[in-house]
Amino acid sequence: MSIHDIPVHTLSGEPSSLGTLAGRALLVVNVASRCGLTPQYKGLEQLHERYAERGFSVVGFPCNQFMGQEPGTAEEIATFCSTTYGVTFPLFEKIEVNGPDRHPVYRELTAVPDAAGEAGDVQWNFEKFLLSPTGEVVARFRPATDPEADEVVAAVESALPR
Repeated sequence: MSIHDIPVHTLSGEPSSLGTLAGRALLVVNVASRCGLTPQYKGLEQLHERYAERGFSVVGFPCNQFMGQEPGTAEEIATFCSTTYGVTFPLFEKIEVNGPDRHPVYRELTAVPDAAGEAGDVQWNFEKFLLSPTGEVVARFRPATDPEADEVVAAVESALPR
Protein backbone atom coordinates (compact mmCIF):
# COMPACT_ATOMS: atom_id res chain seq x y z
CA MET A 1 0.00 0.00 0.00
CA SER A 2 1.31 3.43 -0.97
CA ILE A 3 1.18 6.36 1.44
CA HIS A 4 -1.28 7.84 -1.05
CA ASP A 5 -3.71 4.96 -0.33
CA ILE A 6 -3.85 5.32 3.46
CA PRO A 7 -7.28 6.57 4.55
CA VAL A 8 -7.37 9.95 6.30
CA HIS A 9 -10.09 12.48 6.97
CA THR A 10 -10.10 16.13 6.09
CA LEU A 11 -10.24 18.60 8.95
CA SER A 12 -13.98 18.85 8.33
CA GLY A 13 -14.31 15.07 8.75
CA GLU A 14 -14.71 13.97 5.15
CA PRO A 15 -13.05 10.68 4.12
CA SER A 16 -9.97 11.32 1.99
CA SER A 17 -6.38 10.27 1.37
CA LEU A 18 -3.13 11.84 0.25
CA GLY A 19 -4.00 10.21 -3.07
CA THR A 20 -6.20 13.23 -3.79
CA LEU A 21 -2.88 15.07 -4.14
CA ALA A 22 -1.00 12.34 -6.04
CA GLY A 23 1.23 13.74 -8.74
CA ARG A 24 2.19 16.70 -6.53
CA ALA A 25 5.23 17.04 -4.29
CA LEU A 26 3.95 17.30 -0.72
CA LEU A 27 5.42 18.74 2.45
CA VAL A 28 3.61 16.90 5.25
CA VAL A 29 3.78 18.73 8.59
CA ASN A 30 2.36 18.03 12.04
CA VAL A 31 1.04 21.42 13.11
CA ALA A 32 -0.14 23.07 16.34
CA SER A 33 -1.78 26.40 17.12
CA ARG A 34 -0.24 27.10 20.54
CA CYS A 35 3.41 26.27 20.02
CA GLY A 36 6.49 28.46 19.94
CA LEU A 37 6.93 27.23 16.36
CA THR A 38 3.36 28.16 15.32
CA PRO A 39 4.65 31.20 13.36
CA GLN A 40 6.03 28.62 10.88
CA TYR A 41 2.49 28.58 9.47
CA LYS A 42 3.43 31.84 7.71
CA GLY A 43 6.45 30.29 5.98
CA LEU A 44 4.53 27.11 5.16
CA GLU A 45 1.78 29.15 3.50
CA GLN A 46 4.34 31.22 1.57
CA LEU A 47 6.07 28.04 0.38
CA HIS A 48 2.71 26.58 -0.61
CA GLU A 49 1.73 29.69 -2.58
CA ARG A 50 5.16 29.98 -4.22
CA TYR A 51 5.12 26.45 -5.68
CA ALA A 52 1.43 25.48 -5.89
CA GLU A 53 1.19 26.16 -9.62
CA ARG A 54 4.25 23.98 -10.19
CA GLY A 55 2.73 20.89 -8.57
CA PHE A 56 3.43 21.32 -4.85
CA SER A 57 1.32 21.43 -1.72
CA VAL A 58 1.90 21.74 2.00
CA VAL A 59 -0.30 19.34 3.96
CA GLY A 60 -1.00 19.90 7.65
CA PHE A 61 -1.95 17.32 10.28
CA PRO A 62 -2.85 18.98 13.60
CA CYS A 63 -1.44 17.08 16.56
CA ASN A 64 -2.00 17.58 20.28
CA GLN A 65 0.71 15.17 21.50
CA PHE A 66 3.31 17.77 22.41
CA MET A 67 2.34 19.50 25.67
CA GLY A 68 -1.28 19.85 24.53
CA GLN A 69 -0.40 22.60 22.05
CA GLU A 70 -3.26 21.80 19.65
CA PRO A 71 -6.29 21.49 21.96
CA GLY A 72 -8.88 23.01 19.63
CA THR A 73 -11.75 21.46 17.75
CA ALA A 74 -11.53 21.07 13.99
CA GLU A 75 -13.56 24.25 13.57
CA GLU A 76 -11.33 26.20 15.97
CA ILE A 77 -8.20 24.97 14.18
CA ALA A 78 -9.59 25.91 10.77
CA THR A 79 -10.60 29.37 11.98
CA PHE A 80 -7.25 30.01 13.67
CA CYS A 81 -5.25 28.93 10.61
CA SER A 82 -7.27 30.94 8.12
CA THR A 83 -7.68 34.13 10.15
CA THR A 84 -4.24 34.26 11.79
CA TYR A 85 -2.02 32.96 8.98
CA GLY A 86 -4.21 32.93 5.86
CA VAL A 87 -3.64 29.20 5.45
CA THR A 88 -4.96 27.85 2.16
CA PHE A 89 -3.12 24.51 2.10
CA PRO A 90 -5.05 21.34 3.01
CA LEU A 91 -5.48 20.48 6.66
CA PHE A 92 -6.42 16.98 7.69
CA GLU A 93 -7.83 15.52 10.89
CA LYS A 94 -6.07 15.85 14.23
CA ILE A 95 -3.95 12.73 14.67
CA GLU A 96 -1.24 11.17 16.79
CA VAL A 97 2.21 11.06 15.20
CA ASN A 98 4.01 8.99 17.86
CA GLY A 99 3.24 6.08 20.15
CA PRO A 100 0.91 3.10 19.89
CA ASP A 101 -1.88 5.15 18.28
CA ARG A 102 0.43 6.69 15.67
CA HIS A 103 -1.56 7.29 12.49
CA PRO A 104 -0.58 4.94 9.62
CA VAL A 105 0.59 7.91 7.52
CA TYR A 106 3.10 8.71 10.25
CA ARG A 107 4.13 5.06 10.58
CA GLU A 108 5.35 5.39 7.00
CA LEU A 109 6.88 8.84 7.44
CA THR A 110 8.80 8.16 10.65
CA ALA A 111 10.51 5.13 9.14
CA VAL A 112 12.54 7.54 6.99
CA PRO A 113 15.73 9.08 8.43
CA ASP A 114 16.55 12.77 8.48
CA ALA A 115 19.77 14.25 7.03
CA ALA A 116 21.70 13.01 10.09
CA GLY A 117 20.50 9.45 9.45
CA GLU A 118 18.02 9.37 12.34
CA ALA A 119 14.60 7.81 11.80
CA GLY A 120 11.93 7.27 14.42
CA ASP A 121 9.62 9.46 16.42
CA VAL A 122 8.63 12.96 15.50
CA GLN A 123 10.55 15.26 17.85
CA TRP A 124 8.01 18.08 18.18
CA ASN A 125 5.39 20.12 16.31
CA PHE A 126 6.28 21.25 12.80
CA GLU A 127 8.45 18.31 11.75
CA LYS A 128 8.42 18.24 7.94
CA PHE A 129 8.44 15.32 5.49
CA LEU A 130 8.84 15.93 1.77
CA LEU A 131 7.13 13.46 -0.55
CA SER A 132 7.81 13.06 -4.26
CA PRO A 133 4.86 13.18 -6.66
CA THR A 134 4.77 9.35 -6.48
CA GLY A 135 4.56 9.36 -2.68
CA GLU A 136 8.16 8.47 -1.84
CA VAL A 137 9.58 10.27 1.22
CA VAL A 138 12.60 12.13 -0.16
CA ALA A 139 13.54 14.39 2.77
CA ARG A 140 12.85 14.93 6.45
CA PHE A 141 13.36 18.19 8.28
CA ARG A 142 13.25 18.53 12.05
CA PRO A 143 10.91 21.03 13.74
CA ALA A 144 13.36 23.92 14.15
CA THR A 145 14.08 24.00 10.41
CA ASP A 146 12.32 27.01 8.95
CA PRO A 147 9.99 26.11 6.07
CA GLU A 148 11.71 28.70 3.89
CA ALA A 149 15.25 27.61 4.76
CA ASP A 150 17.54 27.13 1.77
CA GLU A 151 17.71 23.34 2.26
CA VAL A 152 13.91 23.03 2.32
CA VAL A 153 13.44 25.22 -0.75
CA ALA A 154 16.14 23.31 -2.65
CA ALA A 155 14.56 19.96 -1.73
CA VAL A 156 11.11 21.17 -2.75
CA GLU A 157 12.41 22.45 -6.08
CA SER A 158 14.12 19.12 -6.80
CA ALA A 159 10.94 17.18 -5.90
CA LEU A 160 8.57 19.16 -8.13
CA PRO A 161 6.96 17.20 -10.95
CA ARG A 162 8.81 17.51 -14.22
